Amino acid sequence: MPAAALVEAPVYHRKTARPRYLSAANKLNLAAIKEPRDCNKALLSLLSNPSIASKAWVFKHGDPKVARGVYLGPGSADAGIVCVPGTKKAIAVTTDCNSTYCYLDPFVGGEIAVAEAARNLVCAGARPLAITDGINFGNPKNPEVFWQFKQAALGISCACRSLNTPVVSGNVSFNNENPKGSVDPTPIVGMVGVIKDKKKTVTQYFKAAQDIILLLGKNKEELGGSEYLKTIHGLKKGKCPRIDLNLEKSVQRCALEAIEIGLVQSAHDCSEGGLAVALAECSISNPRKKLGAKINLAKNNLRKDALLFGESQSRIIISAKKNNVNRILQIAKKHKAPVFVIGKVEGNRLVIDKLVNVSVNDLYKAWGSAIEKHLKIERK
Repeated sequence: MPAAALVEAPVYHRKTARPRYLSAANKLNLAAIKEPRDCNKALLSLLSNPSIASKAWVFKHGDPKVARGVYLGPGSADAGIVCVPGTKKAIAVTTDCNSTYCYLDPFVGGEIAVAEAARNLVCAGARPLAITDGINFGNPKNPEVFWQFKQAALGISCACRSLNTPVVSGNVSFNNENPKGSVDPTPIVGMVGVIKDKKKTVTQYFKAAQDIILLLGKNKEELGGSEYLKTIHGLKKGKCPRIDLNLEKSVQRCALEAIEIGLVQSAHDCSEGGLAVALAECSISNPRKKLGAKINLAKNNLRKDALLFGESQSRIIISAKKNNVNRILQIAKKHKAPVFVIGKVEGNRLVIDKLVNVSVNDLYKAWGSAIEKHLKIERK
């Protein structure tokens, strides 16, 4: 069948209008927001947020026999892994979207959905290949909704071109609304990538005491649109994190090269909840062995809540054996990727400067059963 018959469709040029809510929603006065007195409590609150908490309750209700050749199911790595029969290769799969970012800036939200999906695949050891999308919006006859849709599509396109991940299929769902209004714009991105050797798949959790922990990317003062603002302060405001796609490529290339060479023990991207949540997940996501860490993020001028819970993009936490650290630093330099040694795996507590000091058991209690507890409350 000629490709044109499949991909050339009628084009509708509907009226667009920037949503009126954006002017107020994008304003955020950080000076008026008090920093938390107890960062431990804030971290535990975020870990028990259903958007961040362990999805194990969902996973255990699935049937692993539905799909053959599952090499690594959900929950252990930043992507699910499926074997390619007859080869040593594997396919990594993930889906991503942050609807709050798209509510605040649908173009940047679309870019981030693609970039985060690619980052998740890279953290598992896969080279991103292509995406499919499931785009969910309100009534397209509403000029404000169509503006959101158009901006999100342009953002997805921009990121796909930059990261070389073409859109090979997709689905658009409109009219998702009720009398109170439309759903937040939610352009879900599903992405697949290939792992050359499935034995080199990397999981997100720390592996051994005394391993060195490194951060690829930069911490910035970006709290707009964060789960921290929503969970702790009840605010869905500000400008969502900016994304530099060139920096994103540098960070991903560095991480993937180090993984393929065999230098990386674990890899996990920073997303909802920021750096502190990502470090906590590295400590507690292994169902068999939970390991603490001591982290030093000194010599910065950021607010402590922005440092711990800000959601700046293009960041990956990796751990490595001490004798592999110098090679990772060299690879980062080659790819012009910012890299910092931030701590080491040790003990049974997560300690971040003098800001956070929580046992891994308490972290896991907050994170591990939050969704099940939430559902029980809802049933009552």
